[in-house]
Amino acid sequence: MLVWVVVALGVVTVLGVLFRFSNLFQDVQYILTILKTKRFILKYMQTNYTVLDRFLDAAKTHPHKPLILFKDETYTYQDADVLSNKVARAFLQSGLVKKGDTVAMFVGNEPMFLWLWLGLVKIGCSAAFLNYNIRSKSLLHCFNCSGATTLVAAAELKDAVEEVLPSLLEQQVTVYILADSCETAGVESFKDKMSQASSEPLPKDLRSHLTFQSPATYIYTSGTTGLPKAAVIPHSKLWSMSFLQFVTGVKSTDVIYVSLPLYHSTGFLGVTGAIERGITVALRNKFSSSQFWDDCRKYNVTVIQYIGEILRYLCNTPKKLNDRNHKVRLDFVSRFGNIEIREFYGATEANFALLNYSGKMGAVGRYTFLHKRLFPYSIIKYDVDKEEPVRDSSGFCIEASKGEPGLLISEITVRSPFTGYARDLQQTEKKKLHDVFKKGDTFFNSGDLLRIDEDNFIYFQDRVGDTFRWKGENVATAEVADIIMLANCIKEANVYGVKVPGQEGRAGMAAVTLRDGQKFDSADVFKHVENFLPAYARPRFIRIRNSLDVTGTFKLVKVKLVEEGFDPHVITDPLYFLDEKAKDYVPLMLDIFNEVTLGKIKI
Repeated sequence: MLVWVVVALGVVTVLGVLFRFSNLFQDVQYILTILKTKRFILKYMQTNYTVLDRFLDAAKTHPHKPLILFKDETYTYQDADVLSNKVARAFLQSGLVKKGDTVAMFVGNEPMFLWLWLGLVKIGCSAAFLNYNIRSKSLLHCFNCSGATTLVAAAELKDAVEEVLPSLLEQQVTVYILADSCETAGVESFKDKMSQASSEPLPKDLRSHLTFQSPATYIYTSGTTGLPKAAVIPHSKLWSMSFLQFVTGVKSTDVIYVSLPLYHSTGFLGVTGAIERGITVALRNKFSSSQFWDDCRKYNVTVIQYIGEILRYLCNTPKKLNDRNHKVRLDFVSRFGNIEIREFYGATEANFALLNYSGKMGAVGRYTFLHKRLFPYSIIKYDVDKEEPVRDSSGFCIEASKGEPGLLISEITVRSPFTGYARDLQQTEKKKLHDVFKKGDTFFNSGDLLRIDEDNFIYFQDRVGDTFRWKGENVATAEVADIIMLANCIKEANVYGVKVPGQEGRAGMAAVTLRDGQKFDSADVFKHVENFLPAYARPRFIRIRNSLDVTGTFKLVKVKLVEEGFDPHVITDPLYFLDEKAKDYVPLMLDIFNEVTLGKIKI
């Protein structure tokens, strides 16, 4: 008996050593890849070699290789070069866009999105990527904070543009619609101008003023408070983002499937990463769980890009005999085959990222001494109730223990800068933590809680602050509250996210008070949120309160509301549920609550 115990312990010890050796090998390999990437970027900085330059070189070396596969259309690298030349010349010939300008793009997932961006960089301009779901006040806000003087919108978004057109024209903004003609006063068509423009290459001196610190684009993020903010993405950061495919092992022969919105950093880096690799992108206008694998088979896709919610959607689709009949090799294993998964953690404006290069289930990265030396970061103790880091008697932050959720922060240095938000110094400063471990240091506040386990694997836990994630989108609670309070019967609103069994992220909920003498007009509130909020931001539950609790500094208290969720067993306030079919907020009775929690009612 004793012999068997000794042997068993010996086996465990050997397996433990092998496990650690395997991890060590992967750790070293990853660090070497990161160092190689940094050498590439340093070399590019010395010669001012941008992602656009990489594209132009690719167009010369393999002009006939497909760059974009979209629906039944194929666009080669040469096609992309020619069409973006036409875009650039159409802008120049208008006389209204000049080098150094910013042009706002209000465009969905289509090849034209890429032609526009390439064309703008060719003439030394930058682009602001507007979320095509936003409307009204949010649309104007996002346009204005980018500093753009020109707006280019897709034809299908013409109504949304016309809604804010008086304000745009008052600001003397040039407005283009991607159509061959347009009869709306104050709006010009663009495709006709583009078709008539020359396709000759643009002189390089048009962008000679660009440096690695110049903005390549502005990508919007909800951040932790308030309306969306335009994160500045300089050419240096765009390169860092674009090397993700190289770091994860994407090869020059791969075909990557991008169904995420291109206005989002994740979707856009799928395309710029493909340009860095010189590969083909199978582009989808909008994610579809039912068409996902059919697309992968149709386009011979080998690499897919996803956010967490996409995997759940795919796993929830009915099983098919051909589930494993695809060529995807990178990036669900029991159902869809032996697929390598490389989880990635990052944020649009962040100066730091993590990669699960080891394939550990559920992890987003791994803590190593070398990685921390290259990119100083830490997970610190955080008080969720007070919404602030825990500090010791000396006023410095405290690192979280193994297994303890804490706030992820990363040091802001010359090598890891934080470029902040366009035209918003106040919000930029809010993302910084000062005097963290010593006087004078400054760290980027990720706004996310993570934890490190005993084997040094890192896991995402939750978001903090006034943001929650639903349907793959970050929702800023303040923005939703502002919109709800414009409804006739609503006086105040406190918006937050609540957990729903079986669902990832948090569903929107609003605790509201009513105006004096008013009753809750459920149909009117439904119509209001439907008109002014994208589907993912609409509160799924509404709670009617007599008053809203606030702190001593008049900040709305959410902790208890979040804990109580939407459970009528513990809440005595009137509760309502957003019913898409009835186009109304209906009373949240016990039968509806039970069906939602059991997954019988999809939200």
